[in-house]
Amino acid sequence: MDNRKVCKFSKFFLPAVVLSVAVIVCGVVSIFVRGINFGLDFKPGMVEEIKVADTVLELSYNGSATINFNADNDSVQLVVSGIGADNRTVDIPFDSAAKVSDVASVLTSQDIDGLVVSVKKDVEFDTLFVNSADSSALGTSALRVFASDKSSSVSADDVRNALKEFNDVSVKELGDASDRSFQIRMGLSGDASGKTIQAETSAALERTFGADKVAVVKSDFMSPQFSSSLISGSIFLVLATLVLIFIYATIRFHWDFALASVIAIIHDSLVMVSFISFSQMEFSTTTLAAILTIIGYSINATVVILDRVRSDIKVVEADSFVDVLNSALTATLGRSIITTVTTLFSVLSLFFFTTGTIHDFSLALIVGLISGCYSSIFISSAFIALVRRNYRFEKPAKINVESTAHVSQFKLDK
Repeated sequence: MDNRKVCKFSKFFLPAVVLSVAVIVCGVVSIFVRGINFGLDFKPGMVEEIKVADTVLELSYNGSATINFNADNDSVQLVVSGIGADNRTVDIPFDSAAKVSDVASVLTSQDIDGLVVSVKKDVEFDTLFVNSADSSALGTSALRVFASDKSSSVSADDVRNALKEFNDVSVKELGDASDRSFQIRMGLSGDASGKTIQAETSAALERTFGADKVAVVKSDFMSPQFSSSLISGSIFLVLATLVLIFIYATIRFHWDFALASVIAIIHDSLVMVSFISFSQMEFSTTTLAAILTIIGYSINATVVILDRVRSDIKVVEADSFVDVLNSALTATLGRSIITTVTTLFSVLSLFFFTTGTIHDFSLALIVGLISGCYSSIFISSAFIALVRRNYRFEKPAKINVESTAHVSQFKLDK
């Protein structure tokens, strides 16, 4: 005999639904009025990786041949081609050259008329690189070659300060001290083109660090069409997830249980989007990952409750389906609270001890975790209670006492 006290969660179904509807309606209004602060992942813009380092070598050429200079992580190559030229490729592995002067000596020893090699800073190096914005074909204008500086004190904050005149700028530090680079993400505004933004960015960086110390490693541009397709693809991803969850829950339980779980997930997603609009938090791929994480967390919590409801239907003596829901929710309440609280401990650590995108990710998770626990208990259960308000329990058939007595008397007479 189960003597535990059953909490009357059903008393709060209607107030919970009213509260959720109010929050979501306010969120929808906020989306239309204030909009969503889309991050650079969902806006047309530029993604550029730069390095701040010293120019150690300059190359120029004044001749009839075509000479291309290339640098990768392991070596540099000088490719000579053209009609009447001595076609060849000079490859200089970094492990065979201890200093910049060693590279210069190999290049000058090739006896290429018109090639000028000038050492600007003779240092030991791990890797050499060039500005990807410059042409690899040598000409009369000097091509700068850079070397990574292990002693460089330039930080991501320094790069941000150099670009403070621009809006929608995000800077992230990549690599370690021996090969540090910075990823710059910048949104396009107005009629500005990607080439214009790149030129203005390079000019601002060169004013701060020096014209001979900024090298662009690589640049990518995101067009408005691509950013729009990324938004539509993200919406499709969430909708496809909901459909698959509905199919799974229908197979495991019943269509109304499945629909209740999907409603709870949609509720959590809308609450998170409403919060993002209220707070004007940047909506990025990290935020989208937080929403998908909460979808998985919420369906897990809801399935545990629905599984207990399904088992309690067979064993709990109840006059209405609401009684079964109250019994199942009471039995799983401890599990729901403990799971949410322990997860919140980890997320709160991220929230208080991190910055940037991880900080926003943890904040979105905090809202989603609270909403997920709340919707699993109240929103999905409220929907099931509404659908099964006329549910009839199968009662055991009554025993015919007279027939039983007749059979027993017959056995005694025999």
